Amino acid sequence: MSDSPLATLRGVITISAMTLNVVVFFVPIFVLAMVKLMMPLRRWRDLVGAALIFFAEGWVTVNKGILALTQNIEWDVRGLEQLKRREWYLMVSNHQSWVDILVLQTVFNRRVPFLKFFIKQQLIWVPFLGIAWWSLDMPFMKRYSREYLARHPEKRGRDLASTKKACQKFRRHPTTVINFVEGTRSTSSKRRAGKSPYRHLMPPRAGGIAFVLGAMGDILHAMIDVTIRYDGGIPSMWDLCCGRLRRVVVDVQVMPIEDWLKSGNYRDDDDFRARFQAWLTELWRDKDRRMEAMQSPSGGS
Repeated sequence: MSDSPLATLRGVITISAMTLNVVVFFVPIFVLAMVKLMMPLRRWRDLVGAALIFFAEGWVTVNKGILALTQNIEWDVRGLEQLKRREWYLMVSNHQSWVDILVLQTVFNRRVPFLKFFIKQQLIWVPFLGIAWWSLDMPFMKRYSREYLARHPEKRGRDLASTKKACQKFRRHPTTVINFVEGTRSTSSKRRAGKSPYRHLMPPRAGGIAFVLGAMGDILHAMIDVTIRYDGGIPSMWDLCCGRLRRVVVDVQVMPIEDWLKSGNYRDDDDFRARFQAWLTELWRDKDRRMEAMQSPSGGS
């Protein structure tokens, strides 16, 4: 379906405003990143890190304002009342589109500590954003495929070690670590190809969340389970910018983290791994049911 001239104009204006926002906030973030890189003392690096978070949250706030000015989105957000600004959280969410990241930033900015995403290592080379992610201590992860590990068994466990190393930085300041448990964006074609047992979700991958709980479980305050649903179909970034996203529902469940989830050895303990996977499977079944219940009366997906 081709865009109308007005929708295209709206899209161009929105994309241009967001791009300008990135460039404007990149300048102080870049300067502070260079200062942080050269700063030898942890205390001063932490102060620079706090300044970086201030500018990053400002960038998200301006993005939120751009959406408010250029779009007509109905936000149905439920369950924010229990959240605190000075706590440590693990956030898990379903993943359908790159729009999810904008939604999460818009909903949670300055309600919880700044969101920290696990990012593929090669994305550090993305212009502007790569250095910003590095300076904000986003953990860059290098994942190894089963085929690669079969050829290079000496690399086994490196992903866990890198997860633990990244999480050590989060102990000094309240942090929200987010994990897209499905490991990929959920689409109807992927669900069919992967024979997903869920109507709206891909099967969850337990390793990432288990490693974070193992590395940070002793300081995490709670888990934030986020379920995102878009009315009218899953939007692309261009759909969002052109005004085709009319309503988004965000359901937030704040859950205690049971002690057993923090204390097991997911990689080496078969019994713990099976119990952990069963727990996550039940969590995902509940999320799939909630997504079905969140469907609008008009039947939008």
